[in-house]
Amino acid sequence: MPALTDLIARGIRGTAVVSPALAGDLAYRAFFSTAPAMRVHPRDEATHTAACTGRLRVRDTDVVTYEWGAGDRTVLLLHGWRGRASQFAPLVRELVAEGLRVVAFDAPAHGSSGGRRTDVRDWVDAAEQLQAMHGPFAALIGHSFGALAALTAARTDVPTETVVVIAGAASPAAFVDEFAREFRLGAPTRARLERRFRERLGVDEEQLIRRYDAALHPLPEPTALLVAHDRGDRRMPDADVLRLQASHAGRSQLVRTEGFGHTRILQADAVLDAVVAALQGTQSRAGAGQIDSA
Repeated sequence: MPALTDLIARGIRGTAVVSPALAGDLAYRAFFSTAPAMRVHPRDEATHTAACTGRLRVRDTDVVTYEWGAGDRTVLLLHGWRGRASQFAPLVRELVAEGLRVVAFDAPAHGSSGGRRTDVRDWVDAAEQLQAMHGPFAALIGHSFGALAALTAARTDVPTETVVVIAGAASPAAFVDEFAREFRLGAPTRARLERRFRERLGVDEEQLIRRYDAALHPLPEPTALLVAHDRGDRRMPDADVLRLQASHAGRSQLVRTEGFGHTRILQADAVLDAVVAALQGTQSRAGAGQIDSA
């Protein structure tokens, strides 16, 4: 655990001794924090600057959009929490080389976009607006929290042929679970966090599951699923994504990598190849299954 994160976690646990409710409020603020902002990595700079940029308004916030390529089929990329679109640079290059058009965005309070607060609804809102401009999409490809947003969008107002989940999860509960584990939250503190989480999204527990759990409420039947997850991913262990993959048996493919972790998996050749193959239609449903890559 990074030093600052550890300091915040100890502060929350110390507060819980006096007031679990206040500790839960502090945990809620930490959970939704988008700091520190990610900068464009030098290896991704050329791809980042080559994009045609635009603007959207998402909940009164200016959101920066990106577009590469000029193909007839379009793919939407959704980055993760504290991430940015430029992280997809290796995949962007592969997809453009295959003749696809690629669009992406920096969510509010992320990357080059404005704002100070955000949640999954903003990712979905941006996806809906981009679909009106560029869709329909051949695929929605999400990394980490962006994968949850991709699954949500594909199950609501942004239908697509294929959803790609990279280092993601089936539901918001998995992200809360990992946050609670990392911060070692007690049960009352966690309960307060979960309540504040639901209040933010304006849902009760049943509605949260119905709207956001893509394992219990799978993708529409025509939609194919590609799941990529590293065996050593410490930020998001694979239990929830395996639940997702199992719920789409017969129309899903699982790519397992080794040694790439949560973020570097975006550069893994096995993942890039699997995404390209899925979009080329060379991975048939009859061939759905698991691919392991060292």
